[in-house]
Amino acid sequence: MTKKSHSVTIRQVAQKAGVSVATVSRFLNRSAAISKPVSQRLEKVMAELQYVPHAAARQLASRKTRVVGLLLNNLHNDFFVPLLNGIEGVVRKHEYNLVIATYHSGSRDMPPPIGPHNTDGMLVFSDGLSDEDLASLHARNFPMVLVHRTPPNSLPIPSVTVENKKITFELIEHLIKVHGRKRIVMMRGPIHQEDSYWRETGYKAALAANGIPFDERLVLNGNFERGIAYTALNEFLASNPEIPVDAVFAGDDDAAIGVLKALQEKGHRIPEGVSVVGFDDLGFSAFLTPPLTTVSAPTETVGRIATEQLFSLFDQQIPGGVTLLPTKLITRRSCGCNA
Repeated sequence: MTKKSHSVTIRQVAQKAGVSVATVSRFLNRSAAISKPVSQRLEKVMAELQYVPHAAARQLASRKTRVVGLLLNNLHNDFFVPLLNGIEGVVRKHEYNLVIATYHSGSRDMPPPIGPHNTDGMLVFSDGLSDEDLASLHARNFPMVLVHRTPPNSLPIPSVTVENKKITFELIEHLIKVHGRKRIVMMRGPIHQEDSYWRETGYKAALAANGIPFDERLVLNGNFERGIAYTALNEFLASNPEIPVDAVFAGDDDAAIGVLKALQEKGHRIPEGVSVVGFDDLGFSAFLTPPLTTVSAPTETVGRIATEQLFSLFDQQIPGGVTLLPTKLITRRSCGCNA
C-alpha cells in the first residue's frame, strides 16, 4: 500500500532510492549537482511514495509562495515578447510573482531549476521538459499547463497551442496557386517541437495536393532563429547553384530575417525572383523590406489563456484538455502580393 506524503520522511526516500539522506537533501534544495540517473530515480521514488518536502507542502497548502514558474528551452528571439505579455498580465492580476527559467531537458546534470520546491505551479513551453519529467510531476499532483505542445501519453495535463497544419497548407498553396512557385524551400524549426512538426506536415501536404514532388534537399534546419536560418540558407545557396529556388517558407518570422539577408546578399530580388513567407506576425514583420507575408498567431492570447488555466488548477477547477487557437494568413509584399 502506498504511503501518504505526510507519513513519508526524507530518510525513507533515501533508503528506497539507495542514496544518502544528504543526496536527497541536495536534490531537493538544488544546492549541488546530482547526476541524471540519480535525479530520475529520486523523482520516481518521491512520486511512488507521494512524498512532498515539508516546507513545500506548507507552502502549497497555504499558497505562501505566490509564485508561478515558466520553463522555457531558450529566450533567443522576439516570439517570447507577446507570450510573456500574456502571461505576466494574468499573474499580476492575481498578485503573484513570475519566475522564468531556461532548461534543456535532453542534456542535463541537474533537475529543472523551478518546480514544486519553489513555485505553486508551472507553465511549460514546448519541449522544456521531457515526457518522463512531465509524467513524474503529474504523478505528484503538481499544477502544470503546457504551452505550444500537447501532453504525452494522454496525460490529463491542460495544453494551449495554435493551429499549424491547416494554415501552413494554406500559406504554401497561396505561393503555388497565386504566385506560381514550385521550388519552395522550408526552414524547419527545432526537431522535437510540435509547431515545427505540424508546419512541415502542412508544407508537405500542400506540395502533394498540388502535384509537386517533395524534395528533401529543400528542407533546411532554420531552428526558428535568424542566425541559424541565415547560415543554413547561405550555405545551401552557395553549395547548390544548380537547384532553382523560387520561394522560402522561413518557418517563423524571426528566421525570416536571416532568410531575407541571405537571399539579398546573393543578389536575389524579393519577391520578383524569390518569395519569402514567415509565421507568427511579430511586431517587426510589417516593417521588414519587403514587408513580410506571414501567419497571424495569437501568441499573447496563448500566454493569457494558459496562465488563466493554471490559476483554475489552483482553485481545483480543472480546465479542458487541448485548447487549439485559430491562425490567419496575412499577405504582404514579400510573397508577391500588393497588400
